[in-house]
Amino acid sequence: MERHTSDDELMKIRVALYLFLLSFVETTAAQVLWNTEEAYPKREIRAVWVTTLSGLDWPKTKATSQTGIARQQAELCQLLDQLKTANINTILLQTRVRSSVIYPSSIEPWDNALTGQYDRNPGYDPLAFAVEECHRRGMELHTWIVTIPAFKVNVAKKMGGRGLLSTHPELLKKHSDMYYLDPGLPGTADYLSSILRELVGKYDIDGIHFDYIRYPENASNFPDESTYRKYGKGRSKADWRRDNITVIVRRLYREVKAVKPWVKMSCSPVGKYRDTRRYSSRGWNCYDAVYQDAQGWLREGIQDLLFPMMYFTGDHFYPFAADWKEGSYGRYVAPGLGIYFLSPNEKDWDLSVISRELNYLRHRELSGQAYFRSQFLTNNTKGIYDYLQRAYYAYPALPPTYPWLDSEAPTCPEGFIRNELDGQMCELRWLPAKDNLPAGVRYNVYASSEYPVDVSRAENIIATNLRECRYTYNTRYGLHMAVTAIDRCGNESAPAQLGGGITPPNGPGSLHYMSHDGRTLTLPDLDTEFYLITDLPGRELQTGKYAHQIDISRLPRGIYRVRTLQKHGVSHLVGEFRK
Repeated sequence: MERHTSDDELMKIRVALYLFLLSFVETTAAQVLWNTEEAYPKREIRAVWVTTLSGLDWPKTKATSQTGIARQQAELCQLLDQLKTANINTILLQTRVRSSVIYPSSIEPWDNALTGQYDRNPGYDPLAFAVEECHRRGMELHTWIVTIPAFKVNVAKKMGGRGLLSTHPELLKKHSDMYYLDPGLPGTADYLSSILRELVGKYDIDGIHFDYIRYPENASNFPDESTYRKYGKGRSKADWRRDNITVIVRRLYREVKAVKPWVKMSCSPVGKYRDTRRYSSRGWNCYDAVYQDAQGWLREGIQDLLFPMMYFTGDHFYPFAADWKEGSYGRYVAPGLGIYFLSPNEKDWDLSVISRELNYLRHRELSGQAYFRSQFLTNNTKGIYDYLQRAYYAYPALPPTYPWLDSEAPTCPEGFIRNELDGQMCELRWLPAKDNLPAGVRYNVYASSEYPVDVSRAENIIATNLRECRYTYNTRYGLHMAVTAIDRCGNESAPAQLGGGITPPNGPGSLHYMSHDGRTLTLPDLDTEFYLITDLPGRELQTGKYAHQIDISRLPRGIYRVRTLQKHGVSHLVGEFRK
């Protein structure tokens, strides 16, 4: 009799194969990735959690005066600039903290991180400011909403008359030293729905990100017995609790999509979904410990992406990452990495722990990564910022498309006008593209020494998500340009190609592709004084006196352009090389 392999057995085989190959992946992934065009994906989620709780990541300055407001805003701009330079494209900003918020709400009080006092107006709208500054930099902003936890018992009275204990005490349960919303009460979904309606109605956000949409730790002691007796309807308590969370997720997803279908809905589940056939979660997983059926939400289509909190190493990470990939059901999973464990004050991980995990995730084609939390990235803990900025995220990436939300691309940009501003700067202008969604169209700009510009290559991206129909660039790089329109679901138009500007030193068609041994680059014999090395977007990296051979040992892996450089500023493209 023919024996068929079950789904569980297939999963077991796949996980075993992943682990068998893991040693190879960990030792060779960097060499494989950095030497192939696939090393730099054009589409990838690159997210960072920015924590406002107690001002851990932002803000450090209290907005109690005009000077304080200016400093608080400058802090956020500096943080976003750093993340943009590292090619981060998604900001998960903690917006609802512990039943307190960082925007003017008619429902909940101001969070104390802004001014040092609950329900004190900081004198401006921090969320509106953050949305504007993220969009100015071509980054997405997803509001990070802490859902079920309310506040610590000793903080309850400080929340004031607009705090949950005053406005909806019937929804709260005391568990350990915290108050929590009771997920089993229908009023909990009603209350959370009112918060999301306010957010979506007032702000041009790109996503809503749920944190702690689950039962708390030590859930066996959570005091919801009376709620279960009233609403359990014959189900086991475990099934009832999972249903409660799923009902909330389903309702919030559908209500947001009914208003703005392009707003991405995500959450950060516990890092392990369930025990696998071979690897135990050791009692800490989504499904059984805190009643989060996160893969079931993907299967039902009531989450667009997940950021599972995979703050683990070794066998606690790799097989469970494979499981998230296997159970993604065509939606996106971008594992969250615990870079705070790099700190000597935490677990003092070596950077190689994170770099191996990153290489594995990209090798297994998960949808991206997220980092908890931003301070450990911007502080360059153990060199993590340098690693991302110089190597792993050497070029920009666009977030993925969301075809289940919308699959129709905008029209191609047209009506281009090129204006020379001075001897070096040039401005492109074009007519607005059109799209089927009312959310507005944005624009990506590409550049290359080759015509037509290959818009499938990440290294050709020089600007993303421009809101205006114009772009200013430096003409001395003399690159061919391409512009595409992109909608809020990631659908990208065909490129409008703009040729011109390339004048190789020996005439058209004579670009040099130069040889090197990793340390020394051999240049062609040219009558010039100086050389300039840039990356593909045009950032100046190295310059010096022109010679037949030059030292390139300090350059990280990547693709580079070499230009001649005269004293009076005229520059010509010599060619390209890959290191």
